Amino acid sequence: MMKLYDDVIKTEMKLMGADGAILPPVSLSTGEHRVSRDSVWPEDDDNAVIFRSDMAYELGGGTLPAISSQTMTEDRELVPEDEILLYGPDLNQLKTDTAYARLVFLRVKGEALGEGDALYNTIRKIDYTKYHVHPHGYMSRISSANHREPVRISKSAIAEGLSFQKIGIAYLNAYKKHPQIEAVKIVFITDSAFDYRTLEEQCLKVEQITGALDHIFKDLKMDCHICSLKEVCDEAEGLRELHFSAGNSAK
Repeated sequence: MMKLYDDVIKTEMKLMGADGAILPPVSLSTGEHRVSRDSVWPEDDDNAVIFRSDMAYELGGGTLPAISSQTMTEDRELVPEDEILLYGPDLNQLKTDTAYARLVFLRVKGEALGEGDALYNTIRKIDYTKYHVHPHGYMSRISSANHREPVRISKSAIAEGLSFQKIGIAYLNAYKKHPQIEAVKIVFITDSAFDYRTLEEQCLKVEQITGALDHIFKDLKMDCHICSLKEVCDEAEGLRELHFSAGNSAK
């Protein structure tokens, strides 16, 4: 059932190609993540602030791309296992503000996501995980309205060894607290030559699909000809079926 984002996932993965550096994997043992002590990075509280004077640089600073996105699938081929990937320089190799993207691909148990409003609410609840991950020296400044997620990196954290692997582990462990999630692929992109414009277009589609879900279960007008989300439903596999099944159940 959870094929809504599959086409977007395939497009994004094709966009990334096969040249990304696969960071040291996080092993799975009896359903729990076990990593060496030096890989577990401390977290700040959610009120921690990195001032400009303490900042080494900003990922997605100024007018540079600052993209984040979460997608879900039941397809094991798309997300076969837990994985953290990096396309571009790691944090200790960066010297100035750079374009940035953080993508999360989740393999889920579709039947465990629920139906109707529960499905939409579960997707949003899992998406809100990003608001509860605060690696020390890594301050996300999320703007949902502008679909941007710039990140300030502190000088002290760089000196102490902060890396994308350690940030990725923090996110991965947070996502795996949700019982619906079977595997997590996290991708960080800092390559200045990457096609961020096309990636941003795909991430906007993700928001449109999720927004269409909310529309479907809260506004059951079945006249697709006048619906502003018709194009989204036509492109995302399963949305139209959900719309009509919701309409039938409401009768």
